Amino acid sequence: MNQRTATDGRRGKSLRLLSAIGPGIFIIGYIIGTGSVTSMAKAGAEYGMSLTWALALSCFCTYVVIVAISRVTIVSGYTLIHCIRLRFGSALAIFMIIGLMATVLTSVIGVMGIATDVVREWSRQVTGGTGVSPVVTALVFNALLGFLVWRGSHGFFLRAMAVIVALMGFCFLVTMFLVHPGPVEFIRSLRPVMPDQSTAHLVLAALVGTTMASVCVVTRSYLVAEQGWGLQDLKAENRDAMISLSLTFLVSAAIMASAAGTMLPAGIPVVHAIDMVRTLEPLAGRLATAVFMMGIVAAALSSLFPNYVLGPWLACDYMNVPRRMNHRFVRLAVVVVASLTFVVPVFGGRPVLVMLASQAISTVVMPLLIILLVIMLNSPRTIGDYGSPRALNVGLVITLAFALLISYSGALGLLDNLREILSAAGP
Repeated sequence: MNQRTATDGRRGKSLRLLSAIGPGIFIIGYIIGTGSVTSMAKAGAEYGMSLTWALALSCFCTYVVIVAISRVTIVSGYTLIHCIRLRFGSALAIFMIIGLMATVLTSVIGVMGIATDVVREWSRQVTGGTGVSPVVTALVFNALLGFLVWRGSHGFFLRAMAVIVALMGFCFLVTMFLVHPGPVEFIRSLRPVMPDQSTAHLVLAALVGTTMASVCVVTRSYLVAEQGWGLQDLKAENRDAMISLSLTFLVSAAIMASAAGTMLPAGIPVVHAIDMVRTLEPLAGRLATAVFMMGIVAAALSSLFPNYVLGPWLACDYMNVPRRMNHRFVRLAVVVVASLTFVVPVFGGRPVLVMLASQAISTVVMPLLIILLVIMLNSPRTIGDYGSPRALNVGLVITLAFALLISYSGALGLLDNLREILSAAGP
């Protein structure tokens, strides 16, 4: 009886711990998707660990934004989009929703395309045949995600994300230790530089953009609301945000280090995440390839999962109605979004132009979101007497400057690529 009581006590403590850091775990899984894996691997393969400073700064800025969003949500008593609607009007709130959903819809197409390609390539290496069909992989992944969404419980939702994120983080950290040359070389490679190659602007923008993603930070408002945090929980919220972004930095740096330890010395570039799967086995062995592949699959699931439900969440936020995971409208919306994941597996190709368009919208949404947060946090109309701390205001100004700089860098990178394409095409 005493042993059972002790076991129940330990289980209760574990559940309370998960409840306390659940929103942070969710953010980690949402940020580190296949796009993030590709960006970190590309940065590591081309520049080693020299862009770690950019990753660290982007994690810090993301921390500032989610703390600001959490404060607005807790103090005002409303979730983010509804706050924007009340303070600035419906037109701006709808624009934000459109910008966010453009990113979501194109993201699910690309994420599933990358995940199914990776599974096919890895299974082809293992079996020597043609590999698992992308359509079959997409069906299996959607069945799993559909089951998780259909359970309809917010607590179950967070626990499922915790398992997926734990698997993803474990896989990427193990891969780093399997392939990196050693601690001395690793520390030496952290020397910060600003590369001057023609591709540096785009690589930097992609690295930061996948971390400071507007769709990821907006979900923080719903997680805080579901958690039931109040004014007395502001310190707990800050701690949760700090833990989540610290772990995001650690896992992202592990992906970068995996590429820096294998592909950089061999001079092998990364264009897509699948490139690492193709080259890891001859360079680092089958175990490293299998572990990294599982990490990519977990990253895909952890970003698809919230993307499927973000649309209904945004709609409920705008109308200020409860978010019910098991509502018929939510399930219908999930089916519609999930159907888009079959675009690449069925028709092939890569929706490059659509992805570029969504990224262009995202570069507008994030700076705009930061400006709106600054205004709301310093407006008695929104948060009454609970003014924004000076440190948070300074952090938001730094974050806005960094976001604008990265948007500019991304624009330069796209122009450089366009010039290369035009020069290659000839007169």
